[in-house]
Amino acid sequence: MADVACKCHGVSGSCSLKTCWLQLAEFRKVGDQLKEKYDSAAAMRITRRGKLELVNSRFNQPTPEDLVYVDPSPDYCLRNESTGSLGTQGRLCNKTSEGMDGCALMCCGRGYDQFKSVQVERCHCKFHWCCFVRCKKCTEVVDQFVCK
Repeated sequence: MADVACKCHGVSGSCSLKTCWLQLAEFRKVGDQLKEKYDSAAAMRITRRGKLELVNSRFNQPTPEDLVYVDPSPDYCLRNESTGSLGTQGRLCNKTSEGMDGCALMCCGRGYDQFKSVQVERCHCKFHWCCFVRCKKCTEVVDQFVCK
């Protein structure tokens, strides 16, 4: 996942000498690829001879670039101090999202509670010469959702 980065050296922006090096890809790009590999990791078991074999032989053998696992992932829905998982109980969720932050997925089928909260934000900000910004405070009552 390394990218090639280059810099030109020379008089008046000419590229008479070019230096290139490998640098790490953007954090988001690396994270997205790891997540993709995690989601498609192959379940393996250790044979009596100490070799790895697929748990489900209907799947293709993993390549050296694939992730494999012997032990299943912990249940992230439940608090588990031995694995460091905090669980999802009491976490804020997004009622309208179908993604990872959505209540349907994050609350693991336990449902969620709704409550109202008052949010105070700076608003109607104006720049005054010279040199400060003056804002008003706006309050808004918002619905929030928390996993049971």
